[in-house]
Amino acid sequence: MQVVINVDGGSRGNPGPAGAGIVIAAADDGTILHKAGVFIGQATNNVAEYTGLIEGLKRAAKLQATDVKVLSDSELMVRQMTGQYRVKNQGLKPLYEEATQLAGQLSKFSIAHVRREQNEAADALANKAMNLKRTFED
Repeated sequence: MQVVINVDGGSRGNPGPAGAGIVIAAADDGTILHKAGVFIGQATNNVAEYTGLIEGLKRAAKLQATDVKVLSDSELMVRQMTGQYRVKNQGLKPLYEEATQLAGQLSKFSIAHVRREQNEAADALANKAMNLKRTFED
């Protein structure tokens, strides 16, 4: 199955209360298959972005997706995942490694940067998780 995952992460303060949003849609017709907000607790914005990616990939695996395209407004994370940037931050390295391992289990994986306005649904879920201070499936 082919899916498109929009992910976003944010924190209020850097670090501060953090959350991530995930929207998984069928690649062929855009049908929403899964939406979630993940409350992380105290974290940086970049940790929240990677958490969104990891949780999105885990949820796609549960849906038995094998061909995944991720869209994110985090230029840093996208460039690190595509190998354009090295991961220098020690706090991000284990998250990068987990995301890379999850992506490697798929038959096809790609990640692309989108503008913030193209990622509003995932952003809203991340903010809802921060407001509620809990993880939820929508």
